[in-house]
Amino acid sequence: MNIVVKIGGHLISTRDGINIDLFKRYSKLFSEIYDGGRWCIVVGGGEEARRYVKAARALGINESICDLIAVKVTRINALLLASLLGERAIQKIPESLEELIQYSSRGRIVVMGGLQPGQSTIAVSALAAEAINADKLIVATDVDGIYTDDPKLNPDARLLEEVTLSQLMEIVEKISHKAGEYKLIDMVAYKVLSRSHIQTIYLNGMDPENVRRAIMGERVGTLIRRE
Repeated sequence: MNIVVKIGGHLISTRDGINIDLFKRYSKLFSEIYDGGRWCIVVGGGEEARRYVKAARALGINESICDLIAVKVTRINALLLASLLGERAIQKIPESLEELIQYSSRGRIVVMGGLQPGQSTIAVSALAAEAINADKLIVATDVDGIYTDDPKLNPDARLLEEVTLSQLMEIVEKISHKAGEYKLIDMVAYKVLSRSHIQTIYLNGMDPENVRRAIMGERVGTLIRRE
């Protein structure tokens, strides 16, 4: 089976620092269940990336370089996880889709961060899933799935078991003006997933067992269904 898992940066890099325990739990999980297929783990930048970008802006550094700094932080996070996985993972972090495709044929897990400035890691995840012909794209967030509104700001927000991409974009447009961190998808990811029809699941990644359940075909989180 070919799998892409996107681990949100806010899961492993918080205001309290790097979540060492969660890194260890994900490493243990992937080591246990990797089946030799093409697997790619995409890691976000989280609070650490935001700290560096904030510092760069305060120093008057332009936005393109700020984006580049954030990309490099995601690659550092990816290197941490790859190093934990040891021989189970390729120990070089891809910096292009071409490198991802090349590495993914070697019978080991590929761990990566961002690819280029101005591109989110959810977009990278969708592109990676398409590039390796993934059977599933699993997006691990810090909430239980996709809600009708930002659950961190609206206690009446309802968890959705299924949603289409069009419905997801409507939700994103409705809450995009809010100051929370409920970032679900961007236009690049939307376009890629629309054309590739890869099964996509959003779930709570604070418990890595949810990722295991999704990979094994159990119902968990929110399923993005075809239009």
